[in-house]
Amino acid sequence: MFGAYVIPETNIIKIMAAERLDLVIFGATGFTGKNTIKEAQRLAKDYQFTWGIAGRRKDALDAALKEYAPESENIPVIIADLKNEESLKKMAEQARVLVNCCGPYRFYGEPVIKACIAAGTHHVDVSGEPQFMEKMQLDYNKAAREAGVYVISACGLDSIPADMGLIYTQNQFNGEINSVETYLKLWGTGRGPGINFGTWESAVYGYAHMHELRALRSKLYPEKLPEFKPKLKLKKTVHCTPLSEGYSVPFPGSDRAVCLRTQRYLYDNYKQRPAQVQTYMTFKTLFQFIATAIVGGIFATLAKTSFGRNLLLKHPKLFSLGLISHENPRQETIENTWFSVTLVAKGWSEKLADPLDQHKEPPNKEMITKVSGRNPGYGATCTALVLSAVTILKESDKMPDNGGVLPPGAAFCKTSLIDELNKNGVKFEVISSIDKVKESGNDSHLRLDSQNRVTSKM
Repeated sequence: MFGAYVIPETNIIKIMAAERLDLVIFGATGFTGKNTIKEAQRLAKDYQFTWGIAGRRKDALDAALKEYAPESENIPVIIADLKNEESLKKMAEQARVLVNCCGPYRFYGEPVIKACIAAGTHHVDVSGEPQFMEKMQLDYNKAAREAGVYVISACGLDSIPADMGLIYTQNQFNGEINSVETYLKLWGTGRGPGINFGTWESAVYGYAHMHELRALRSKLYPEKLPEFKPKLKLKKTVHCTPLSEGYSVPFPGSDRAVCLRTQRYLYDNYKQRPAQVQTYMTFKTLFQFIATAIVGGIFATLAKTSFGRNLLLKHPKLFSLGLISHENPRQETIENTWFSVTLVAKGWSEKLADPLDQHKEPPNKEMITKVSGRNPGYGATCTALVLSAVTILKESDKMPDNGGVLPPGAAFCKTSLIDELNKNGVKFEVISSIDKVKESGNDSHLRLDSQNRVTSKM
């Protein structure tokens, strides 16, 4: 396969520099890493890429391959330890793209990114940690560009559905978008813990350090964007809308932060009017909302102090009402979980030549799109992660031509990633489009379906 050879003293498999593996999965013995192995085995058949895995312990790596990639043979195993900078560098030198599953990234992400930039290796991960992502952009964007390396975080549920969903909506809108509201919905039939402990740990420390974002962003973007009107206001209280089919509240995850970084990039580099974004999460029943609100309140209070954080990390099952534990989620639970992100875009059917110009008329067009799939945390996430890496391999000519630390929408907006996700269980679709038109001298509305057929008048 690759002319690999083992150095007995270190158990590190080295690949000649000219024969790098296409992908190396680092942190392959963690729960996300194991499911990424499973996706790599499946997708390698169709996309024809070579891959290997990396981590601290060879026995654990071998066991992960045996369980999650039983049909694959001669998959290289690389020993790399976060505490050993040289081992990280040697690992990065053996890959064209490093798929980093070793989180929380706040603690473990930076050394890997440094190693990748030094080795000229692209990097993708599934971080949902805004502070980590924006700090990496601030500290390493210049170095990544100089090395011609792409460093792309948020390539999983956080935040491919929202960020690439917004790109999809902008591509389909055929006009100019002013604002987008997203509604995340999760549901399932499985029982027991459904989220990995690492995700909980990231959330605990992310909330604890959320106050640091303002200063970080002022350094990252010293020049503020102009104010675009009409201004999209946040709906701070619980609300119901027909499209969300439940009770919706502001979503505290990373989707909005990632989307706004992409929109800023499109404005700075392509002179495209940035969409204003607000994100919400929808609960099917009032009981689910009340229970989550109580848990969220306790979580927010405890995460502010070191004593409270220790409690949250020691007893995740108690403080998450059984959703998270120190044990890995049950496969039956995650396989019977679904997600959707519904995007409501409002704007104008005509695009102005200058993105700084203000429309004189109120928005006259609305489009609703949706991104949906199964097993969001460890199925769709790992699919999106591997396909993000493959896209770098196959379509770097369609990406920003100088590398950099980028959100997925900025990196992949001109590639076929959305099409490939559609082929692999993550569905992007137009639900409806409403255009205000002149009909016999009177204003009316036409509702169009995804095939642009008139389905009703309003």
